[in-house]
Amino acid sequence: MATNSSNASQSARLSADHDQVSGIRVVSLSGELDADSAEELRRAVRPDQAGPSWTVLDLSAVTFMDSSAVNVLVAARRDVTAGGGWIRLAAPTDAVLRVIEIVGLDTIFECFPTRDEALHP
Repeated sequence: MATNSSNASQSARLSADHDQVSGIRVVSLSGELDADSAEELRRAVRPDQAGPSWTVLDLSAVTFMDSSAVNVLVAARRDVTAGGGWIRLAAPTDAVLRVIEIVGLDTIFECFPTRDEALHP
């Protein structure tokens, strides 16, 4: 089902691959989401188009997430929902899920155990 796969952003600490699945943008993140990678994360989650954007962030390969990344995700959610879209979080690792739950991201983002469940809730 995936189409138009390309590596959009990559560094030693963070990489982001973008796919389209049934009109939903899937951003697969890998590495650490922290202050050093915050700007790169911001670019990776920014909508590709004007108007509604539907995005699944696949977190299955994220090894660490700090408050810098939390702030980027909250800002991205605000911008995307203002345009009529949504962002869903998928497949967080245990360490990332713990941060998501501690800071309450799971109360403002729909979180799914797998990428497929996030694509087809």
